[in-house]
Amino acid sequence: MPPRISKVLSSSHFWLVIAMFALGVVLHYPQQILNADSPSLLAFMGLTRHAVERVFLLLPVAYVGFIFGLRVGLVSLAVALAIMLPRAMFISISPPDAYFETGGIVVIGGIINIWFHWHRRDITRRKRAEGMLTKIIDGSSIPAFVINRQHVVTHWNTALESLSAIKKEEIVGTDGQWRPFYPEKRPVMADLVVDGATVNKIASHYRGKYKKSELIEGAYEAEDWFRTLAVGSRWLHFTASPIKDDRGEVTGAIETLEDVTERRDAEKSLRNHLQEITRAQEEERRRIARELHDETAQDLVVLSRKLDDFVVSAINSLSKEDISYVEGLRQQAERILDGIHRFSQDLRPSVLDDLGLVPALEWLASDLTEHFGIAVGMKVLGKARRLPPEIELVIFRIAQEALRNVWKHAGASKASVTLEFGDSKAALTVKDEGKGFELPEKIDGLTGTGKLGLAGMQERAQLIRGKLSLKSEPGKGTTVTLEFPLWANLWLWS
Repeated sequence: MPPRISKVLSSSHFWLVIAMFALGVVLHYPQQILNADSPSLLAFMGLTRHAVERVFLLLPVAYVGFIFGLRVGLVSLAVALAIMLPRAMFISISPPDAYFETGGIVVIGGIINIWFHWHRRDITRRKRAEGMLTKIIDGSSIPAFVINRQHVVTHWNTALESLSAIKKEEIVGTDGQWRPFYPEKRPVMADLVVDGATVNKIASHYRGKYKKSELIEGAYEAEDWFRTLAVGSRWLHFTASPIKDDRGEVTGAIETLEDVTERRDAEKSLRNHLQEITRAQEEERRRIARELHDETAQDLVVLSRKLDDFVVSAINSLSKEDISYVEGLRQQAERILDGIHRFSQDLRPSVLDDLGLVPALEWLASDLTEHFGIAVGMKVLGKARRLPPEIELVIFRIAQEALRNVWKHAGASKASVTLEFGDSKAALTVKDEGKGFELPEKIDGLTGTGKLGLAGMQERAQLIRGKLSLKSEPGKGTTVTLEFPLWANLWLWS
């Protein structure tokens, strides 16, 4: 006997189907097979039209379709039709009703088999996708895990085993994805993505440390310091992305993690260097400003007064031309003195040290209007507050450089300065209506185009964990925006 036929004959499913069809034959033809008095074995229930017997045949048809697939299911449907049709044609007392019911059973049986077929294909496709996902995740050197809609871990790759010292056998099938990262149970980013959490909900767990992914819709990424990892304390950059089915519904989430401790250490070292350079610059500015005020300016004041005294004492012995010449020298000395005062204020404005950032920005705006005729509006939004002196100094220098660019390069007649305070971050915006310029693809490319002032602003922004952005087009003006967290003082100079 061929192995295939032997396998079918040894299957309990095959003999169960045979038994159900045999029972269906007996139910349809009780008089012919059992010599029964009634045309239906269910006559004692008042049922004589064989409708129930026809419906019964859906049972083996559905069972075959579920167990053996569409092709064998259609064969079983043909067997059921062969059982029902003779009675409808030759025995039934109401052939039209019998034909209608038989046709209905065939249609329903066909629909059931087709539904089972598509359902089986969907399950197969899902298993293949899950198998492919497992191979991709397990073969990746990037630590990663996957959770389903019920927040249960379905994948936990080898790289994450190494990072967390937790084997996949220990955690797959549980909701313990938080264990490597936190001392107590709480949602990880993947949990929040699966739930479709609001920005406020995500912010409550990752305040100031997260952002929306620029590449994947519905994904979020963040960086944080973890002290409970098996490999020791580490900075991790992690991204959680939703996993969606064919209908676009979220069925789970995948979270990948990257150890960025070395990069963070390098950034810290760079910030320390920038800090020292900035401190040295500010100390030198302070020293020069003090010397200009205490020595050079005072010498010019003395010179101006001596010129006044000379004119008064020698007014009778000098010609008008000589007096006019000396008066011109005195006025020139006063203009130089005014310039030194302004230069000294630019180097280190006392208003910043004495009154804070907002008055210092107002002074910058009024100074530009007074000396260069550029109408500069100053606006403060939100609840203004004092910041640590180092942070106020960085923001002031960025605003100062931006306004210097307005009068040096923009050719604008109007500009605006806006300082907006939020709950956890603030923003400084300097906007002009000048000639604008062509932006490079990245701000880092400004140095190569000779725009060292803008590059310096970018470096200062990094000191306070800020983000500097530029918008400019030829003929449409320029907008410089600095966004910075109000908790930046926790990171500055550290």
